Amino acid sequence: MTLRYEGKKVLVTCVERYMGNVIADGFEQEGAEVVRDSDLLVSESALEDLADRAKDIDILVANFAEDPMPNRVDDILDEELDTLFQHMVFPLIRTVRRFVPAMKAKGKGKIIAMTSASPLRGIPKFSAYCSARGAQNAFVRAAGLELAADNIQFNAIAQHYVKNERYFPDELIESERFKARVLPQIPTGKIAEAEETAELALYLASDKCTHMVGQVIPWSGGWATTTG
Repeated sequence: MTLRYEGKKVLVTCVERYMGNVIADGFEQEGAEVVRDSDLLVSESALEDLADRAKDIDILVANFAEDPMPNRVDDILDEELDTLFQHMVFPLIRTVRRFVPAMKAKGKGKIIAMTSASPLRGIPKFSAYCSARGAQNAFVRAAGLELAADNIQFNAIAQHYVKNERYFPDELIESERFKARVLPQIPTGKIAEAEETAELALYLASDKCTHMVGQVIPWSGGWATTTG
C-alpha cells in the first residue's frame, strides 16, 4: 500500500508545543520524512540553523504557541505583549519568509499555520492573546493570496477546544468546573481529539488540496461562528 506522504519532506516547528508532535506523528505514519524542530525560533540565527538542517522541504507546518496571559485591557503589561508577539507572530512571518524562496524555485509548496479561533470571535480578558493570534491570521490571509500565484498553498487551522498540552490538557478538560462552565459554550458539546487536527493538516498538505489558499479555517466545534 502506498502511503500518502512517501517521498515528501515535512518541517514541523516548535514540535514540543501545541499541536507539533501529533501533526508530526500523522505525517510520519503516512510515510513522510519529518524534521521535528523544538526551537522557539525567536532569533534569525536559530532560523538559519534550522534552514541548514531542513533543506528542500515540501511542507512547512508553522506551529507556534504561547501561554494566553489573560488580563484586563487596562492591566496588559508590555512584557506580556512582547512575549506573545515574539513567540507567535514574528517567528511565523520570519519562518515563512525563509522557506518560501525554495518552494518558489521548486514551483510548489504547502504551508500550514497552526493558529487560533480566539480572535475570530474574541474572548474578554484575553485581548492581548487575541491580538497576537489575529496578527497571525491576517498574515496567512494576505500571504496566502500572494503565494497562490507561485503554486504554494498557505492556510491556517484556527482551532479552539481541541486537546493539547498548552491550552486544553486532560486535567483541565476533566475538571467539574470546566464541564459546567465551558462545555455548554461549544455547539458540539465536546473537546475534539488532537488527531482530528492532524488529519485536517494532512488534507491541506496533500496534492488533492489545490484550490484553498489564504484561508483561516475555524476549527472549534462551532464556537467561532456562533453568536450565542
